[in-house]
Amino acid sequence: MSNNFFGGGIPISIGDMIFLQLLDFSNNRLSGGIPRHLPMGLFIFDVSNNQLFGDIPSSIENLTLMLTLDLSNNTLFGGIPRWMGKMSNLEELVMANNRFEGPIPMELCNLNSSLQFLDLSANNKSGSLPSCFIFSRLTHVYLSRNKLKGPITNFFNSSGLVTLDLSNSHLIGNITNWIGSLSTLSYLLLNNNYFEGGIPVQLCELHLLRLIDVSSNNLSGTIPPCLMNTISNDSSRAYFDNSGYDGSIGSFYVDVPIKFTMKCISYFYKATVLTYLSGIDLSCNKLTGEIPHQFQHYRDIIVLNFSHNSLIGPIPPALADLSQIESLDLSHNHLSGNIPSQLLGLHFLSFFSVAYNNLSGTTPQITGQFATFEESSYLGNLFLCGEPLPKNCSIDGSSSSMPKNATDKGFIDMEFFYASFVGSYIVMPLCIAIVLYINPYWRQAWFYHVEAATMSCYYFVLDHVLPKPFH
Repeated sequence: MSNNFFGGGIPISIGDMIFLQLLDFSNNRLSGGIPRHLPMGLFIFDVSNNQLFGDIPSSIENLTLMLTLDLSNNTLFGGIPRWMGKMSNLEELVMANNRFEGPIPMELCNLNSSLQFLDLSANNKSGSLPSCFIFSRLTHVYLSRNKLKGPITNFFNSSGLVTLDLSNSHLIGNITNWIGSLSTLSYLLLNNNYFEGGIPVQLCELHLLRLIDVSSNNLSGTIPPCLMNTISNDSSRAYFDNSGYDGSIGSFYVDVPIKFTMKCISYFYKATVLTYLSGIDLSCNKLTGEIPHQFQHYRDIIVLNFSHNSLIGPIPPALADLSQIESLDLSHNHLSGNIPSQLLGLHFLSFFSVAYNNLSGTTPQITGQFATFEESSYLGNLFLCGEPLPKNCSIDGSSSSMPKNATDKGFIDMEFFYASFVGSYIVMPLCIAIVLYINPYWRQAWFYHVEAATMSCYYFVLDHVLPKPFH
């Protein structure tokens, strides 16, 4: 019964349907709480994208056959019940975009042999990550936009992990070396935390990576040269089959959006679009050294963001080998030398920023097919100037380069604003005078209303404002 406009509460009589296996009320307008009595034989319970509120009823503890529990995008609150660790068959646990708080219970470690999909993002979860989370079958983890803290040492031991999203939290420590054992990892999002230390070279062992985002941390050291040859050219669509019971109900398709910054704007990507996106975002850190020159096996990258660091040296001409790149941001560094002319010949490059560096020489002439794409509005922003200024990263962690027509007063020309403001007040009375001059009936009505308003104001002041001696 999903994707309708059903309102009101979920009827308690649902619990009387003792043979019901799948209950899908997702994408409706249901309100109230989750029924305390549900069918004991449920395999899938999906009430996502509704207006439900309240806590999770303890009666769900008895649904031991449950495979998929999706409570996302509601206004549910409270903590994650400890008894969820008793749901030994649970494969998908989705509780994103609610108001759940408190720590992640240790009892969830009892699901290590069954859980494949875990989404607790966009809640108020706090505390550290349980060290017992090894999850041998886990493929997708979304814990972003919470208040989690502490290190991530020995957090996962899943050789089939595809997505690891721990962004926008309060995690600390180093990016540990064990991450190199996640051989099937495709999407790694650790941005907007407090990680420090260097970028581990073990990331170079992950040959299926599509996205790496470690921006807005305290990472230091140099960029590992091998990292530039890591991004995979193969699409890794997150799809797996749930045929654990009889296969008759279907499969579970992962459609969770991933936030990634492209062309200085953060977007949410999901589904098929996400499989065609590839990029590395190392912006807003404390990285030093030169930009690696090894790009010979790294041609299908779409987004590359090294902005707001302390990188030095020249811009490698080998960047021109990135034939599919659309967004290249090297701004707010200490780069020197000339801008390689080869970069301005890239076919798909629509955002190129080297602002606020120490570059010298003249701007290369835009010629060839690149100029043709400019005429077709594929060239969105070309930032090639600017003096070295203090680095500045936006609040959400994404870097933001200031366009050359932006000033401290904003994007409005104040002189033009004042001139147009005065001009409007001059033109308006003139238009009224012309209309009254042409139409005698309107002119007569105008003077009548002006006289009536004047007399009303006069008597009001006389009766209520001036003292009696002035009457």
